[in-house]
Amino acid sequence: MKSCRSLVFVAVLALLAGCDKEKDVDPPAELVDLKAALAVKEIWSVGLGGGGEKLRLALGLAGDSETVYAASRDGDVRALDVANGRTRWRADLDVPLSAGPGAGPGLVVLGTNQGDVIALESASGKVRWKVKVGGEVLAAPLVTDERVVVRTVDARLRALAASDGKEQWVVDETVPRLSLRGTAPPVLSGDTVICGFDSGKVIAVSLAAGETLWQTQVSTPRGRSELERLADVDAAVRVAGSDVYAVGYQGRVVMLALDNGQVWWGRDLSSYSGLAIDDDQIYVATSDGDVVALRRRDGTVLWQQEGLKRRGLSAPAVVGQAVVVGDFEGYLHWLDRATGTFVAREHPGGERIASAPLVAGDRVIVIDEGGKVVAYRSGDAAGR
Repeated sequence: MKSCRSLVFVAVLALLAGCDKEKDVDPPAELVDLKAALAVKEIWSVGLGGGGEKLRLALGLAGDSETVYAASRDGDVRALDVANGRTRWRADLDVPLSAGPGAGPGLVVLGTNQGDVIALESASGKVRWKVKVGGEVLAAPLVTDERVVVRTVDARLRALAASDGKEQWVVDETVPRLSLRGTAPPVLSGDTVICGFDSGKVIAVSLAAGETLWQTQVSTPRGRSELERLADVDAAVRVAGSDVYAVGYQGRVVMLALDNGQVWWGRDLSSYSGLAIDDDQIYVATSDGDVVALRRRDGTVLWQQEGLKRRGLSAPAVVGQAVVVGDFEGYLHWLDRATGTFVAREHPGGERIASAPLVAGDRVIVIDEGGKVVAYRSGDAAGR
């Protein structure tokens, strides 16, 4: 089995426009003046610090309608009150963090570049356990009642006991010679864990035993060069009822059957950051910087917003009647869900927003790569 040291990673920023040389030199789209149709108000902000290293980390946000958990590169972990941003607890882990937090019943879990997985008690921030998993962690861990599932860059999916961190099972997947820097976070649906891999596959395993239930090729490597054959599925899948939605780099967005992985439909589309869904539509932030809305049941393109090309978009999030996405200059953009037109824009800070905004109740909360956490509430400026 190859170790993570044998992997050769490619920074996403160098590949935003794929392998076309002309696109590589095109500048990011300039933002045009916007007359807001949606009133957006900043509610609170908190600075965690710990920025400065452009390592393509997976430090995002986790939480619910009452508490949001955030972490900085230098080991500052906080539980913040969603209503006002006040710190409920703070833990200084004194270790460089690379992924998380993942939050679940009783635990907040983080990972490091050195293969450490650290579990904190969600009520107090006290360290419950810390274990080595042997591979760099670049995706938020999945936390369940009895298991913590961790995806590492050596193409392994590991389940640890939530009580003490002891390894329960391991699933191995093929490691390509070249891949994007990043890994997909595991997602739970019932008793099934679903995760994308650098091979272009989405794999479903049983939570209890790690038994592979099905695997489906979402992105198929093709082309002559290693760059052309990049096919990573680095974005989290989304599950709705009996349907699974996934997207790969230089590949497809697909709808899969949850029970057996059968592809119901697929459409050529490239993304490394991810997608969001609502009752009727899928929203994809593409690797070129477009935001595309597709009909969930058949993949028909409903609209495509091209005003953010080459701006290194985060995965989108759905809030109210809008879709929210961040970019490499730290801007947040609100798009109308029905038409894709821009309805609001904010600039919480000057650092890149790489992780998807977190929707908590009526609020949108984001963290940038400088460790600034900002919460917004939106309302219709036109009074509709």
